[in-house]
Amino acid sequence: MYDDPRHLDVPRDFDAEATVRRFARLTEALEGRFGPSCRTSFFQDASVHGAVRVPAEATGHGKALWVELSNFGRFVTAGTGDAWDAPGAATDLPAECVTWLDAVCTAAGCTFVPLDLLLEPYDGPSPTWADEDEALVRALEAAGEPADDEEDDEDRTPVWADRYFQWV
Repeated sequence: MYDDPRHLDVPRDFDAEATVRRFARLTEALEGRFGPSCRTSFFQDASVHGAVRVPAEATGHGKALWVELSNFGRFVTAGTGDAWDAPGAATDLPAECVTWLDAVCTAAGCTFVPLDLLLEPYDGPSPTWADEDEALVRALEAAGEPADDEEDDEDRTPVWADRYFQWV
């Protein structure tokens, strides 16, 4: 329903003011629980609206926490470490924190989506960075240029988090 290849960064019916209000409510709840060390960031040309980062020393469970709000479906996800693709990001979040975040999201008019679901392989209709990489390789080969075979961080299968919580 939300995965529309013609609208990669925001859905067709995107309400910017409502999204800003939802993000403010999430931020207030996180600051209320974890204190003023929470840091927010916002994104342009992305399907993710904003993120709140909580340093490890403030979480009470020894690992940094991040919470992100997508522009799509009012989706919110969270994990530990630096980002959603960091090792343990989906598994190291305490169940009590997940329960609390789910309640906060509901109160803010959002839907909490567990990160492990978003790490499933993407099979939707929208183009991803993998499609762009493949198109570039084909263009280089057609131009007689060698394709660079170096391994990098993008040598993986796209996941649903790429669609709803990433730059486009």
